[in-house]
Amino acid sequence: MRVPTPLTGCRVDRTAFDYQVRLSLSTLKPDADYRVDAELSIETPFLLRDPDGQWHELGPGTGASLAPVLDLFGQIISSVEIRDKGALHLTFGNGAELHVGPNHHYESWHLTGTGVDPITVGPGGETDWQSAPPPEPRPNG
Repeated sequence: MRVPTPLTGCRVDRTAFDYQVRLSLSTLKPDADYRVDAELSIETPFLLRDPDGQWHELGPGTGASLAPVLDLFGQIISSVEIRDKGALHLTFGNGAELHVGPNHHYESWHLTGTGVDPITVGPGGETDWQSAPPPEPRPNG
């Protein structure tokens, strides 16, 4: 699987909560002439570090306790990493961090949309992560 590096530079356009936590992510890269319009769905407990440095242990389906996720709205992803069998780690421009580790029994997270390869981190995690190849140069004209 490829590390979803196209998420770097994406803005959180929407947050949604039910039995999943969903972030809608998008960006237009005019210099590269492509667009990312993706959804990250988190299905298991995760960690969120707010801009003040406080870590929050959060879980989908927990109602008002998910309020710290609302502060991600409008934030830009500054880096994307995959760690330890599919643990997703996002860093945001305001200093916030989101960490979703693999789960032994359930899918922990998945990514779908335009401009990114679809990813599902299933029970027990995933291995064989690869860096994304550089974008192909586009001819002028």
